[in-house]
Amino acid sequence: MPNKPISILALVLVLGSAAAWHWWPHLAPTPAPPPAVAMPPPVEAAPEMSNPLPATTATDAKALPALTDSDAPFAAAALALPGAADLKRFLQPESLIRRLVATIDNLPRHRLAVESRPLAATSGSLGVTGDDQRAMLNAANSERYAPLIAALGAVDMHAVSELYRQYYPLFQRAYQDLGYPNGYFNDRLVAVIDHLLATPEINGPLALVRPKVFWEFADPELESRSSGQKLILRFGAENGAVVRKKLRELRALVAANRANQ
Repeated sequence: MPNKPISILALVLVLGSAAAWHWWPHLAPTPAPPPAVAMPPPVEAAPEMSNPLPATTATDAKALPALTDSDAPFAAAALALPGAADLKRFLQPESLIRRLVATIDNLPRHRLAVESRPLAATSGSLGVTGDDQRAMLNAANSERYAPLIAALGAVDMHAVSELYRQYYPLFQRAYQDLGYPNGYFNDRLVAVIDHLLATPEINGPLALVRPKVFWEFADPELESRSSGQKLILRFGAENGAVVRKKLRELRALVAANRANQ
């Protein structure tokens, strides 16, 4: 979400035209008026970066693997971070940078692509007390997430931000490959952090209903929220507080301003 920027260049397409001679009956050939000089279409300026990272030096860029070859070195570097050893059993190492970028981009939306998530699914099922018409999310559900939240809480976010900055060119490439050729991933990361921090803090039990197959929040306002915000709500108040704390720490390290601190 400052260090290692990627300059985003606009692509300019210049169209040309060829001159032609027109022959009129019974007249000597006369050249047509000089053709208008083809002007390039307006250049679409790259959006201004709100949270730029310092430029990657040529030496640093050469030291990075290609995105397609980054799985092993990046996963190894991530698991070597202070406090990150316990994340090993949760991590999906294949295409890890692409998975991270796709998941972060999707968190403010209503659906997450399960196949793109960077972490393995949490064991167990949703902890619910009651029946389909009147139910509550119970404490057992928060306990499902406790090992993951504990692992997250132990991670040094300064070290996370340094690794992110080191590998930023690959994050940027993965973001562009996702369909944002003029986008800047660090801006997207900061925007997603801000979105997640806007999740309402609810300390009491959350009411659920099951109109069809899956459980939903009984409160329509909560159910209408994004997949990322609903995930934080399902974590429970205590786990959610840890996640918010880590998000604020990371934002302070990668954003250009200290809003939402």
